[in-house]
Amino acid sequence: MNRRDSLKALGFTTLSAGLLLEACKTDTKKGAEETTTAAAGDEVGRQPFEVERDKKLHADKFFTTAEMATITVLADIIIPKDDKSGSASDAKVPDFIEFIVKDMPDHQTPMRGGLRWLDLQCLNRFGKPFTDCTKDQQIQLVDMIAYPNKAKPEMAQGVAFFNRMRDLTASGFFTSEMGVKDVGFAGNQPGKWTGVPEDILKHYGMENVKASASM
Repeated sequence: MNRRDSLKALGFTTLSAGLLLEACKTDTKKGAEETTTAAAGDEVGRQPFEVERDKKLHADKFFTTAEMATITVLADIIIPKDDKSGSASDAKVPDFIEFIVKDMPDHQTPMRGGLRWLDLQCLNRFGKPFTDCTKDQQIQLVDMIAYPNKAKPEMAQGVAFFNRMRDLTASGFFTSEMGVKDVGFAGNQPGKWTGVPEDILKHYGMENVKASASM
């Protein structure tokens, strides 16, 4: 599964605007946490209680070590490393997901339940948990739940889980510095007036009229 196939599967343009907005806010919060040692009240534009809340969220731990290992493998299946940029785990997406489920608790039960479902499926099929399976076995199971229109009815729980995991992975990656560079987003750029296009001037019979240089 290469990067282009992964991005097609992501359906990135259908991601929840609310989740992306929260992701952007979270990315900004995490950047502030990592780049300053100032006192809570010294952080520009933020209330002390906001800073303390984020510190607590970072300090708390929701996922177990085993669950984080599964999340890391899944995230890298969804967005693997290629010659353009690193993988989801290179962009710290697992850490992002850990933070998001604490910041948005509605994700906690579906994510934990989905991770357990994944391990049970692997135990029944391959006799070992997801992270201990071979790459081919992992992809085999992922393919059963990554495409909702093709998935069997009995895989519905897995499909719902993978949809959520995919959305969180995409949100975390494409709001990271690495992800922004990956899509080539340069932010808002000032426009530059170069005059009326030649074909427009010709259309109106004004090809001999020079546009003013001072607009």
